[in-house]
Amino acid sequence: MKYLSVTETAKKWDLSERSVRNYCALGKIEGAFLTGKTWNIPEDAQKPDRINKRSAPTTLLEVLTEEKNARLSGGIYHKVQIELTYNSNHIEGSRLTHDQTRYIFETNTIGIEGGTVRVDDIVETANHFKCIDLVIENAKKPITEAFIKELHRTLKNGTTDARKSWFAVGDYKKLPNTVGDMATASPEEVGDRMKELLFQYNRDKDKSFDDLLDFHYRFECIHPFQDGNGRIGRLLLFKECLKHNIVPFIIDEGLKLFYYRGLKEWRRERGYLRDTCLSAQDKFKVILNYFKIEY
Repeated sequence: MKYLSVTETAKKWDLSERSVRNYCALGKIEGAFLTGKTWNIPEDAQKPDRINKRSAPTTLLEVLTEEKNARLSGGIYHKVQIELTYNSNHIEGSRLTHDQTRYIFETNTIGIEGGTVRVDDIVETANHFKCIDLVIENAKKPITEAFIKELHRTLKNGTTDARKSWFAVGDYKKLPNTVGDMATASPEEVGDRMKELLFQYNRDKDKSFDDLLDFHYRFECIHPFQDGNGRIGRLLLFKECLKHNIVPFIIDEGLKLFYYRGLKEWRRERGYLRDTCLSAQDKFKVILNYFKIEY
């Protein structure tokens, strides 16, 4: 039996290489098997119908959903998991490197050389991967208090904070807190202010880029949880970008200070946060272009 590569099969069937890999991962090509990371496809294999007779995925959400379900390695789902998790955790103080984050995602193990790593950083990294899956699975649904709390419960499960009696994992904060030098909602106010925020946000179906940023600003002003507010807020931003087919963005270390300034100045001058997020969006477009995903 002669076997063809993904590249050869893609040319033969007039498909993209990504589509051929997807078919292989989903078991749609009889006799195809992996050698290391390389697919071997029987020369006489039949071109499958489009997945379940449907058109190929076209939006980022559709591609992420398909690759997540197939557990496809090396695609944009893989890339998003690592980049969003590493950067969102890193700007909140995680000491894990990019390579360590990638290694945890790919192997569910951790390699440590020449130093120590906080256990919470490892746990929250693994938990953040699960949060991204929740975001993809629930992207088309309205944001609810229950979903926001589920994200927080998933992110903080198994951490040192989860063992503290006063730390409400998966529930709103019990003690006052601040973000930078800015006061936030008191524990007694959080429930009512979150309900009002979600009522105002969910009543209009069509969302602009500024609508998403305004929601993010208001969420961070409330700061509903004892810890993890920034990461939960950015996960919600990513979800809403997917829902409304807006190019997402990932805030990295280089944009961190501009991002914080933008949040602080949002009510007075929206341009700071908008420009910062547009810059991050341009970086994400490079990823979309690489994977040939339209936007």
